[in-house]
Amino acid sequence: MSDEIEKKYRLQAGQKDLLGAALTGLGAEYVGADFEENVLFLGHGLLEREAVLRLRRVGGATVVTYKQKIASDAGLKHHREYETTVEDFDEMAKIFEALGFHRSMVYEKRRRTWRFRDVEIVLDELPFGDFMEIEGPVAGIAEAEALLGAADYEGETKTYPLLTLDHGRRNGAVIEARFDE
Repeated sequence: MSDEIEKKYRLQAGQKDLLGAALTGLGAEYVGADFEENVLFLGHGLLEREAVLRLRRVGGATVVTYKQKIASDAGLKHHREYETTVEDFDEMAKIFEALGFHRSMVYEKRRRTWRFRDVEIVLDELPFGDFMEIEGPVAGIAEAEALLGAADYEGETKTYPLLTLDHGRRNGAVIEARFDE
């Protein structure tokens, strides 16, 4: 278990390229790029607890995550998070469904990741926009934000699932935000 503290920014045209160059200029370590498919499940009071049960397919791996919101201020998102890898995406989905959870949402994401000092910085592209997240200790987030010149960037307080609700398309009982390939 760990606590996740992050700040999210909605990026405007050109900001993603500026940030990539700024990260390189600051000497941030580029970790790599991934494509993710995220499937969220509902049931058993998850909504009431402001919690998410997610199954993620990324880079040949399958990751199961449980996140529960913790009250926070200063535009930061704070979650309690339990996460582990499992062998088989489809079998894990069947286990969730057999336990009474149901698929509610799917969203895809292209992510580029950097490590800088004590934070992780990601540049995300989703079908409904570009975003940056800075994750780590509060002081590290503030330092990275200042060094990247992002203090005036538009903050985004909604999670990707909430944004998917706003911008996704209904496909039966599931709301989806997928790239049109």
